[in-house]
Amino acid sequence: MFIAMDVIGVIPVFLGLTQGMTEKHRKKLITDATLTALIVSLAFLVLGKMIFKLLGISEDDFRIGGGIVLLVISVHNLAFTNFDAESKPNSSVGIVPIGIPLIMGPAALTTILITMDSQGLVPTLFSLLSNLLIVWLVFRNSRHIASILGEGGSRGFAKVAHLFLAAIAVMMIRVGVFNTLNQ
Repeated sequence: MFIAMDVIGVIPVFLGLTQGMTEKHRKKLITDATLTALIVSLAFLVLGKMIFKLLGISEDDFRIGGGIVLLVISVHNLAFTNFDAESKPNSSVGIVPIGIPLIMGPAALTTILITMDSQGLVPTLFSLLSNLLIVWLVFRNSRHIASILGEGGSRGFAKVAHLFLAAIAVMMIRVGVFNTLNQ
């Protein structure tokens, strides 16, 4: 789940989106973004399977679809650098795009369902809450981390994280197709 959330990789984006904000406003935004990600992830954890049933899709369909989306996102982010350092401060960026989809995007949502199926509720909740705490701590200390890693280090870490995301995407597609063919 840590790789799916890619908190270190989004530090340059986060810093660009919060550039020019007061420290107090930035801290509130971090809390809002993390709470948004928590609410969405818990709703998806509880309602995800019911939504699947309502839409008539299987978890393997979601794995394949989510894997394709993740693969496209990963390949795009590996091939192109799209950090928006020119953003003006905006109080709504905590919910979108920081909370959703930077923290809790398709990779993390898919990972929640897969972890729930393979590990159960308690380990999934523990992993989710632990990772959201890590996200909160990293964003709170993002200026220090970015200065240590440097711009090149942050971008390099993001590229490696997206390479792992691409591998996870291929695994999701493979498992989804395999399970679908074996039904």
